[in-house]
Amino acid sequence: AIETSTSDYDREKLEERLAKLSGGVAVLKIGGASEAEVGEKKDRVTDALNATKAAVAEGIVPGGGVALLYASRELDKLQTANYDQKIGVQIIQAALKTPVYTIASNAGMEGALIVGKLLEQEDEDLGYDAAKGEYVNMVKSGIIDPLKVIRTALVDAASVGSLMTTTEAAVVEAPKDEKDAAPGMGGMGGMDY
Repeated sequence: AIETSTSDYDREKLEERLAKLSGGVAVLKIGGASEAEVGEKKDRVTDALNATKAAVAEGIVPGGGVALLYASRELDKLQTANYDQKIGVQIIQAALKTPVYTIASNAGMEGALIVGKLLEQEDEDLGYDAAKGEYVNMVKSGIIDPLKVIRTALVDAASVGSLMTTTEAAVVEAPKDEKDAAPGMGGMGGMDY
């Protein structure tokens, strides 16, 4: 009945009933110093529960973007019919490498070097732990992602990308050239050089 339910509400209620019947029931009490803190903690617990449900539903993959990074290697095996398809595959490969690149760059490392080093080796559980600044087995280190989350993010991104390729025009907000709110000391100004 859970799989055939068309309503998210009904599906959630059926899943709750199944959990109660299988003995997996817990009541979580969330507290905090302020209403905002309680709301933030509640959101974190909800995110954790949803991630756990997704992991139980479809399994897990190594986290930190490495599952997508290693999937990009598989695209090298694709036979493309023409140049346009080849460019499309290269765009998707670049997109699949972006999470690892961004995580490493945000940690102050050279993202391209981290991506290159990971792609040179064969262990697909190996990734870059930005918090420790070292290469680790992501699964053994507890850095994991639910497969369902990665899969749906990829499908949604492909859907948006497909929509953008058929769009004839788009309206965007032009970037603003913002100057400093107050002038700097002695001729510093906006430092536009």
